[in-house]
Amino acid sequence: MTDGRAPAAVRPSERQVAWQAMEFYGFVHFGMNTMTDREWGEGHDDPAAFDPAGLDADQWIRSLKSAGMTGVILTCKHHDGFCLWPSDVTTYTVASSPWRDGRGDVVAEVAEAARRHGLRFGIYLSPWDRTEASYGSGAAYDDFYIAQLTELLTRYGPVFSVWLDGANGEGPNGRRQVYDWERYYAVVRELQPDAVISVCGPDVRWCGNEAGDTRPDEWSVVPRGLQDAERIADRSQQADDGAFARLVRSDDRDLGSRAALAGHEDDLVWYPAEVNTSIRPGWFHHPAEDGAVRSVDELFDIYLHAVGGNSCFLLNVPPARDGRLRDADVAVLERLGRRIEGFRARRAEATASVSSGTPGDVATAWPGRGRMPWRPDAADLRPGVTLTFTRPHLVEAIVVGEDITWGQRIEHIVVRGRRDGRWTTLAEANAVGYQRILTFPPTEADAVMVEITEARDTPVVARVAAIS
Repeated sequence: MTDGRAPAAVRPSERQVAWQAMEFYGFVHFGMNTMTDREWGEGHDDPAAFDPAGLDADQWIRSLKSAGMTGVILTCKHHDGFCLWPSDVTTYTVASSPWRDGRGDVVAEVAEAARRHGLRFGIYLSPWDRTEASYGSGAAYDDFYIAQLTELLTRYGPVFSVWLDGANGEGPNGRRQVYDWERYYAVVRELQPDAVISVCGPDVRWCGNEAGDTRPDEWSVVPRGLQDAERIADRSQQADDGAFARLVRSDDRDLGSRAALAGHEDDLVWYPAEVNTSIRPGWFHHPAEDGAVRSVDELFDIYLHAVGGNSCFLLNVPPARDGRLRDADVAVLERLGRRIEGFRARRAEATASVSSGTPGDVATAWPGRGRMPWRPDAADLRPGVTLTFTRPHLVEAIVVGEDITWGQRIEHIVVRGRRDGRWTTLAEANAVGYQRILTFPPTEADAVMVEITEARDTPVVARVAAIS
């Protein structure tokens, strides 16, 4: 079993810290597939089919913001190769369509709308292109891809995420492009140094499914081998099969415990998880799915497990063929936002006391981030934070977060509630990281205590909150 000090010494980059604090942001799948009612277009569809007469990027962004999202990632080009901006290296773009008389730019409209409404903007650029003739040729296609990546990273302002998957659905008998990932990464680092490179990239790890499922314990410090883009690609979707969107594998459930890290102590990286799923069964809008929008209850449960499970939550919301989100999606997003806001508003006012050291602003740093975390004395073998209420509360959740600029150190916590002088256990967890939200049946208590029973090094706690 590995010593805890090696993983405790691994720290996130500034871009990873800023990304984690975003917590919840949106994906917008929109393009030629929207017009043809497909998930994976085959390429070469007539650009004349792209004419979303009512396209309203402000409506998209307002709706995402109403759900509490902090950013948006747009599918600038999906596997079919149709570009939502007027690329200089292909004619298969919006410039060849009747939309906006061939002078439109969806990427620009979404980026500008995001800025107007205070959301950060990100891009998805599919490495697989079913239209481009150079696909499968090696360096020539890499040149093409780099040219498009450069256009997107230089024309539309700051980008918070470059979201890359390893899709190559042509299989063993089709064209095969060996992607030059390192070259792609270098361009992103040069042109948008604050952007995280997600999934098939070194900054943000795919959770391993598209169903919104979160591991029981999500660790940010993992073996470097998990960054292998080819391995990730092999586990990504390989066919236009809607069942993949709800597939949850039972393997790889433990990526970062001491047992999982044994033998990798000298080759660890900070590689935090993102949980992604769609508000509908498909990633693109399909009229037949208008009655299958996920419920607020289901989405809020995913939110609690993702944002409350040391991950960020990426929720896809696809506009329809006319360029607008459907009313059902908009309504669910608004209700989800109210649900999240209401959950945060139920933070019980409390006075914090600690087993050693000074509590800083640990009891008032949620929602949001405090400036003075709590660090117990190194000799404190069972450090704990006690929140005492002015009157008994029905408590139903505890929020705990580490100051991840010091790494991920907590390995086990126990939450107890006090009533009439007696303490009872309410919840336990292993990994904490940026944030852990533990829910339990409503229990009346005049105080709650979060005790850290195992840690890799002296813990540094950013926030502890009780939800009543």
